[in-house]
Amino acid sequence: MTVLDSVVPMVDANAEGMTADRRRELQRQRLGDLIDRLLAAGGIQAQRLRDCGVRRGDDADLDDLARLPTVRKRDLWEHYPHGLRAVDAEEIVCVHGSSGTGGRPTLVPYTAADLDIWAQVMARALGGAGATRRSVVHNAYGYGLFTGGVGVHHGAIRLGATVVPVSGGMTDRQIRLIQDLRPDVLTCTPSYAIHLGEAMVAAGVEPTSLKVGVHGAEPWSYEMRDQIERLLGIRALDIYGLSEIIGPGVAAESLDSEGMLNVAEDHFFVECVDGDGNPVPDGTPGELVFTTLTKTGMPLLRYRTGDVATLAEPVKGSPRTLRRMSKLLGRTDDMLVVRGVNVFPTEVEAVLLADARVSPHYLIIDDRRQAARPELRVAVEPMGPTSDETLAAELGAALRERLGIGCDVRVLQPGSVPRTETGKARRLVRWTEGDAPLPGIG
Repeated sequence: MTVLDSVVPMVDANAEGMTADRRRELQRQRLGDLIDRLLAAGGIQAQRLRDCGVRRGDDADLDDLARLPTVRKRDLWEHYPHGLRAVDAEEIVCVHGSSGTGGRPTLVPYTAADLDIWAQVMARALGGAGATRRSVVHNAYGYGLFTGGVGVHHGAIRLGATVVPVSGGMTDRQIRLIQDLRPDVLTCTPSYAIHLGEAMVAAGVEPTSLKVGVHGAEPWSYEMRDQIERLLGIRALDIYGLSEIIGPGVAAESLDSEGMLNVAEDHFFVECVDGDGNPVPDGTPGELVFTTLTKTGMPLLRYRTGDVATLAEPVKGSPRTLRRMSKLLGRTDDMLVVRGVNVFPTEVEAVLLADARVSPHYLIIDDRRQAARPELRVAVEPMGPTSDETLAAELGAALRERLGIGCDVRVLQPGSVPRTETGKARRLVRWTEGDAPLPGIG
């Protein structure tokens, strides 16, 4: 089968199938408009632009982006609660955000125009997954400040599909709704998809109506994709977003994107940079940097996300002409440096879930209780009866081969690793001096 034989219809062919030259010209125009808006709004972004000699939109081009200032999450924290709002308060129609770290929230204001853009890109994402006006979307992302649930909701309505806004948790009720309403699309975090699938197996329920799942909000590997697809009998696709940029829909995998995610680059210009902020070639892992070309409530120029991925050109011969990004490889702040070796949690997951004896419930521990002797520990649960010693030894060998360092692997009793009922799984913990170890791990 050729690419063209397997193409999924586009929701907005003018945007998703625009020629590269036309899109580049549109991006240039929108970048100039963005810079003019930022300069008019004042604040730290305007000051930083002026400091590097930019006085109007015409003073910078896409080729100049690398010399322009960046924005980081700490800039939003330092300007809490209104962040870097660029319009009058009466133009804001809603606020979303995340809890942040250390008790510092990240809040993002949206205008009505921002919500319209969000609905557009989310409708494209759902359409690329095969959803249509006839679809029923079982939306098990959380609703509230978290953008996941509401973002999918906006997109499903824009697409004309029926959305079931069940939110997270209450798994027994979710199973009943899936049986009764027979949705064809499931949207939730990959961790919750695993949890839901296991609960359906335990209840003896087969999700025969479900065809596709759209899963994001946390990094997940191809091995976890296999687990979800086996449990639920669906095609599992990735979606990427963050509240600072818009929410889910910044990029999304389609049925014909060959395992990568199409970036909505008419609205969100993407770069990939190294630790020093220098651009890296396509195919090279780097930090994603986004510029919100069309947002008005809190527009951001070159926002450093902390997310690590690679970029690539569109699928050759596909009518979808958007650049693509890989699944997330991890985060710059999640990367572990253990005895001089860089390790991303997704690399550990790839080894664990490639072994049929290992359940999808695991925990990675970065043990720094003895600063001079850092250890990487991994706790797993078996899928069924097995020799714990043999499994631990063989996983340790596989991890050493993949990572280049030794790991302390512990096989725990089923149910020992914390589950997630409502959202993101906790896959990584860091131990420092004085922390109490978890039972069975050391």
